Amino acid sequence: MERAIRRADVPVAFSAGFSPHPRISYVGAAAPTGVASEAEYLEIAVTRWCDPDLLRAALDDSLPPGLDVLAVVEAAGESLADRLECSAWEVRLPQADPALAAVAVEAFKAAERVEVERLTKKGLRRFDAREAVLGLEARGATEGTETTAGQGSSQPCVILRMVVRHATPAVRPDDVLTGLRLVAGFAPPVPPEVTRLAQGPLDVTTGGPADPFGLDRDITRGGETEPVGGHVGGDL
Repeated sequence: MERAIRRADVPVAFSAGFSPHPRISYVGAAAPTGVASEAEYLEIAVTRWCDPDLLRAALDDSLPPGLDVLAVVEAAGESLADRLECSAWEVRLPQADPALAAVAVEAFKAAERVEVERLTKKGLRRFDAREAVLGLEARGATEGTETTAGQGSSQPCVILRMVVRHATPAVRPDDVLTGLRLVAGFAPPVPPEVTRLAQGPLDVTTGGPADPFGLDRDITRGGETEPVGGHVGGDL
């Protein structure tokens, strides 16, 4: 990303001190290694005002295929990180049994706690994977449909859709899969294909993430401008 910013000639601001660094903040819960994503966010501090549409196009052209800048907006001042309260995920389970998946999902949702273990940098950690899961459903998919982030399957599979609140420790889709195995003995026959679909503030109406740029878009529509040294937010 830093190389793309240089190639796009973005007037990025630098930190002060003996070893200045570009003021780029990657925000939101980090996606696990090997997971696809359609919703990654960063903030870039700039030294002068930039047209968001032109900046988006320049950054997008400077990145390799498959890494796309979807939107750039002027920041309203509030921390973007504070708005990313939850993530929506899709988990594709090729060759999995839809009936067994549905039973496991209902058992997971009915449980008060689902204790799982994960090996972290600080050793084996045990935590509740149930509380952070705000929504979970399972459904079958037909051949060649329901593709996300360039992923697809030519065979029937189970698709899990889940909304997970950002918490400490972070509850990841693989933790939910571990929970499904513990409560109902459900284990996918092949490795899952996981995609983060969205991040944002929790929408109490839909139960999923809302647009994290909503506040910024409202303010810029009202004619307010970002001062010199302000930020732009980017959605990847």
